[in-house]
Amino acid sequence: MSSDPTDHDMIAVADIDSLRDDGRTVTMAGSRPVALFHHEGEVYAVDNRCPHMGFPLSKGSVEDGLLTCDWHHARFELAQGDTLDIWADDVQTFPTQVQDGSVYVDPDPDPDVPPETHWRNRLADGLAENLSLVAAKAVIHLDHYDEGFTTPLETAVDFGTQYRADGWGRGMTTLGAMANLYDALAHDEKLRAMIVGVTEVADNCDGEPPRFEQYALGNDDLSKQRLKSWFRDTCDVRDSTGAERCLRTAANVLNREDLVEVLVAAATDHIYMNNSHTIDFLNKAVEALDHVGWDRREPVLATVVDAIADASRGEETSTWTRPVDVAGLCFDAAEDLPEMVAAGTGKEWDRPTDFIDTLLSSDPHEIDDALRDAVAAGASSEQLAHAIAVAALRRVAHFGTGNEFSDWNTVHHTFSFANAVDNLARRTDAPDIYEACWQGAMSVYLDRFLNQPPATIPTPGTGADGNPAELRNRLLAAFDEQGGVDEAARIVAGHFDADGDPTALKQTLGEGLLREDANFHTLQSVEAGFRQFELAESDWERRLALIVPARYMAAHFPTRREREQTVRIAVRLFDGEAIHEDIDN
Repeated sequence: MSSDPTDHDMIAVADIDSLRDDGRTVTMAGSRPVALFHHEGEVYAVDNRCPHMGFPLSKGSVEDGLLTCDWHHARFELAQGDTLDIWADDVQTFPTQVQDGSVYVDPDPDPDVPPETHWRNRLADGLAENLSLVAAKAVIHLDHYDEGFTTPLETAVDFGTQYRADGWGRGMTTLGAMANLYDALAHDEKLRAMIVGVTEVADNCDGEPPRFEQYALGNDDLSKQRLKSWFRDTCDVRDSTGAERCLRTAANVLNREDLVEVLVAAATDHIYMNNSHTIDFLNKAVEALDHVGWDRREPVLATVVDAIADASRGEETSTWTRPVDVAGLCFDAAEDLPEMVAAGTGKEWDRPTDFIDTLLSSDPHEIDDALRDAVAAGASSEQLAHAIAVAALRRVAHFGTGNEFSDWNTVHHTFSFANAVDNLARRTDAPDIYEACWQGAMSVYLDRFLNQPPATIPTPGTGADGNPAELRNRLLAAFDEQGGVDEAARIVAGHFDADGDPTALKQTLGEGLLREDANFHTLQSVEAGFRQFELAESDWERRLALIVPARYMAAHFPTRREREQTVRIAVRLFDGEAIHEDIDN
């Protein structure tokens, strides 16, 4: 220790005799409030703001070298600031010296690690311990250091692929959906989106055993057809171990399009697997790789294997086989696809104006015939998949509020499935996509009773009156009241009628979504609606794509907004506010 404290840019902050008598005091070291403690003959200095929620540590207790915060009882080792409670974070300490009756403090000590590294580590802590506030604070600070998207996303993807034995689930799907929404949101909602994605991954992995990875096969010369055959066969007999080894091998030797083909083939060998979630999980895994890089394809895609091999199968249910065997229609179409595709080779198909209405028919054979005719006339899998996605949108838009509330999930699952197929069809033109189209179309058929009677979709010119800014405010207000389903649809339609900026409307929908404790399906619905807006082929489809999530949100809002309270605390801590002053002492 130097005999001259000024050699270290240290500043005098207190009288040692007064500190010894009082045991503690609060002073300023530069612009920072610092708590000084005289304990067991030594002088210690720590940041006076508890790193957990900002309570003054000067009000805490000191015993046996531990400082305990008086609010939530976080414990800190006085000399180095290390916490015993991972949810609290370490507290900043400051070197001290005593000379000539004065206490000196170094107001700007070198950090143990760069702040960016610290917050990356805290994000990992938040995931490992399922600590929402820790994760929220980490995302906000990382955004400050220009790492607000890539670092949370990559960290959560890596965590989710390692620490959930069952593989890809709602947490990783939510993360992928939030990553897809990110660019469409205003800045504050971008933060909320990443917080939602990260915390959902943490929650979905909490208490689950870790994932033990299989190994790729040693032969790098295996063909696509052989790997595809093996993968489908192992999934068919629910051999997830063998299937994972096949898939990891495929991930190492095939290009992206062929790899997607292999996955889609196995995911469509059975009907509407896992009640739509299998194909949706597969699509989200592929989309997540677009964000984090395809160098992660082997561990990420391996997590989808269980969703295929262990999934429930629609043909095993009465829904898909009674009173009409629509599963059989799907299997028959799959057998006839080579002939249909061959007939359509070299032809160009223009979607008939009544094609969507036909897909909404109450006769499954009419739907089957329309699909067969379309393929034989040259309809690509992408064209067919998109038409079915629009039909699925119509089912949600026409969902009558007189139905049981739980049936919102039914029409949502069909839309989620169809949206996933629409996106996968843009990655591979393999005939296997057609099989998914049949399954999506038959699911649209099965949902027909939920449109009896159909809710009215506001047509152009029949939406709510007002200027766009007023309408966006009214939309948020509609989400504050229960039951405003049709009103939300009218407001969105009115925004289009008033030539409002769709970008601003999507930002408002994002604000309404992310201030709530939106459930998994609601988050999916909004992301899928935004995606269908991008893929829309007409102004009517664009209107429909945003009316649907608005209706779904209005049906499920408002909520308790517990997540928003956590985010607000994290934001206020970042801004340096004294949260504890809001409570009664």
